[in-house]
Amino acid sequence: MGEGNKPWEGKVGNAQQIGGIETAVLDNGSGKGVRIAWIDTGAGLRYKLVLDRAMDVASASFGAHALSWISQVGITPPSPFTSEGLDWLRTFGGGLVTTCGLSHVGGPEEDEQGKRGLHGSISNLPAEICSVKQPDLGNGDLDMHISGIIRESSVFGPHLVLKRTISGTLGKPYLKIRDEVTNDSNLAAPHMLLYHVNFGWPLIDEGSQIIWSGKWESRDGDLENRIFNEKNDFKSCPPPLKAHAGFGEDVAFIQPEPESDGLCRAGIYNPDLGFALRMSFSKNQLPWLINWQHWGENEYVTALEPGTHPPIGQQQARKDGSLIMLKPGEKRQYELQFDIITGQNDIASFVNHNQ
Repeated sequence: MGEGNKPWEGKVGNAQQIGGIETAVLDNGSGKGVRIAWIDTGAGLRYKLVLDRAMDVASASFGAHALSWISQVGITPPSPFTSEGLDWLRTFGGGLVTTCGLSHVGGPEEDEQGKRGLHGSISNLPAEICSVKQPDLGNGDLDMHISGIIRESSVFGPHLVLKRTISGTLGKPYLKIRDEVTNDSNLAAPHMLLYHVNFGWPLIDEGSQIIWSGKWESRDGDLENRIFNEKNDFKSCPPPLKAHAGFGEDVAFIQPEPESDGLCRAGIYNPDLGFALRMSFSKNQLPWLINWQHWGENEYVTALEPGTHPPIGQQQARKDGSLIMLKPGEKRQYELQFDIITGQNDIASFVNHNQ
C-alpha cells in the first residue's frame, strides 16, 4: 500500500473494521486467565502479544501463513518463582519473540553472585499496561501502539525495569519493539538481553532461506559441526532431522554485518510463499546474532536471536569483561523491527545483500 493510499476513505467509520488493538483474557486450556492483545495491522500481518509474559509476541501470521513457531507448551501463566535450572523450558511457548534476560542469558549456573536459571526470568513476569493508542481514521492518524512496564526486582537486590512499546501503522505490514531498560536500584546491576525470535512452518520449510550476514562460529567450536561447517549449506532449511530429536540442536554465534545505515538485517525468505520476513536491529545496541537450528520431528524451528551477548551466561561474561554493569539510574535502549516484504526487487536486494 503506497504512502497516502487509504482505500477505505469515505467507506469506513470504525477503524476496528480494518485493524487495531484488541485486548482479551484467555479462558481455557493451559493459558487460562492470561491477558493477551491481538494486533491487526490491516495489511495482512496479525500477531498476538502475551501481556502477562513481558508483552512477548506469540503467534503471528501474514495472510493465511503462520510465521512463528509455537511449542507444545503453548501459552502458560507467568511463573516468576520457578526460574532455576531448566525450569524456563516448562513455560517456553516459543512464539515470534521471547525475551531473555534482563540480567542473565545462557544456561543454568551458580557462583558467589547467586543462582541463575536458563535465560533469566523476564519472560515469566507480567506487564503493567500503561497505554493503548488506537488508530484514528477521522483525524488521519494511523499510528497505534501498546506500552507497558515489566519489573525484574528483588528486595536488597537488582531492580531492573523494562519499559516496552510495541507499535505499528494501520495499512502497513510491520511491527516495532522499542525497549528501555533502567536500573532503578541504588547499586550497579548486571545486564544481558537477548530476543529469542522463533520461526515456524510454513514460513520455514524445505527450501526456505535463512538470511543473515557476518562472521560466525559454531557454539561448540567444532569446525566439523554437523550443521555449521563450511561444507554445509546451513542457510537452507532441511527436512526434519532425527539427529535433532529431544535436546538435539546446533547453534552459531554470529557477529552480524551492518549495512550503511548501521542496521543489521536478517530473516527468512520462503520462495514458495512469495514473501520474506525481515528483522532489523542496531549493531551498536545488539552486537550479536544467534542462529539456533532445531529440526526435530514436530519440533521444527529455527531462531535468529539479536542480543547484547551470545548465551554464554553472566558468569562467563563477567570473566571475559563483556558483562554490562548498569549504574543506578542508567538506561539502555533497544529497537527491533519486523516487516513483510513482497516486492521481487526488495526481496532480491534483501537476499543478495545478506548472503
